[in-house]
Amino acid sequence: MDPFTFQMTKILFGVGESSKIAGLLKDHKAAHVMLVTDKNVWAAGLTRATEAAIAEAGITLTLFKEVVADPPSHVIEAAAEICRERGVDTVVAIGGGSVLDTGKLVAYLAKNRDRLDDIYGSDLATGERLQLLLAPTTAGTGSEVTQIAIATASTGEKKAVVSGGLFPDWAILDPKLTLGLPTDVTFATGIDAMVHAIEAYTSKIKKNPISDQFALKALALLSTNLKKVLMNGSDIEARSEMLLGSMLAGMAFANAPVAAVHALAYPIGANFGVPHGLSVALILSSVLEFNRDGAEALYAELSDVIQPGYRRRTDAADAAAFIAEIEATCRACGVPDSLSAVGIGEGDLSKLAEDAMKHGRLLVNNPRELDYDQVRAIYARALEGRRGASRP
Repeated sequence: MDPFTFQMTKILFGVGESSKIAGLLKDHKAAHVMLVTDKNVWAAGLTRATEAAIAEAGITLTLFKEVVADPPSHVIEAAAEICRERGVDTVVAIGGGSVLDTGKLVAYLAKNRDRLDDIYGSDLATGERLQLLLAPTTAGTGSEVTQIAIATASTGEKKAVVSGGLFPDWAILDPKLTLGLPTDVTFATGIDAMVHAIEAYTSKIKKNPISDQFALKALALLSTNLKKVLMNGSDIEARSEMLLGSMLAGMAFANAPVAAVHALAYPIGANFGVPHGLSVALILSSVLEFNRDGAEALYAELSDVIQPGYRRRTDAADAAAFIAEIEATCRACGVPDSLSAVGIGEGDLSKLAEDAMKHGRLLVNNPRELDYDQVRAIYARALEGRRGASRP
């Protein structure tokens, strides 16, 4: 067995457990907290109880609710500057992936004089950070348990900061915070979480026995419960299992990184303003089809997870069934059949492929090596949708 490392953070999980955030802050002797969120989460009232509890605990509170999707660097740096000016010692982030990623970067930048543009990449953020607590309101990104934060750089590109120092002190997972998620956000983030599990399980370089177990359990929970919450968004048990699955997938890919699906999804979001989860869903089946030759046995194993008891006689048949079932899930969730549905045309494919090739830190994890022509062919297949009869 090859050597491996596995990292994770402290977790508080359960219905209503977000009510304990103020207690955790007192335990950590927090004196001044910045609460990071976005206007939609704040308007929905999802931060109100935490705000009140922090005030009741006698802890000074600064509210920052200016986070937007795919947060631009200037928003993150502005929040960090507020932290420095006001003497904030702890960051609490409540929201979706963009909010949680912003919270991580704010906690780091507020403690250091590093420029965000200088720390994109792996292990370049080497300083300390403020205390950090994260509470997700979506079952999708798994950001609350990863050492990765995605931001939009000054160039307009989506870039990642990857550093062990970004693991939070606590991840607080309360399924009640996900009850109000709109259907489109539920399916997009749910599919994204499934892809985290799939790509972690097939990750070429750092796949390991612990990440495998988390990925398998995550995919089982997510594939079983996604359809349940789409039919009944108030099903708290299904919401709980979705949130648990998302967290486990996050733990898996924090240690066995994601690959080509995400590398090809980022340019779709950056160039066409498509939400990340939908970008992932749009490119997913085309990447899986390309990867089949390099991951056939692993896809066969995953087929048994999402269709227990339906194993065929060969890995080839099982892998094909797995891809077909994933595509069926996307269609059931309303994912468009073609990239053209989000405004992408033939003339855009070269630019998308060029941008995808910049995500080398992800492409190296893919079970099959990819060059520019193959990446462009995958985009072309996704543009053709079900009309595309050939594999790239």
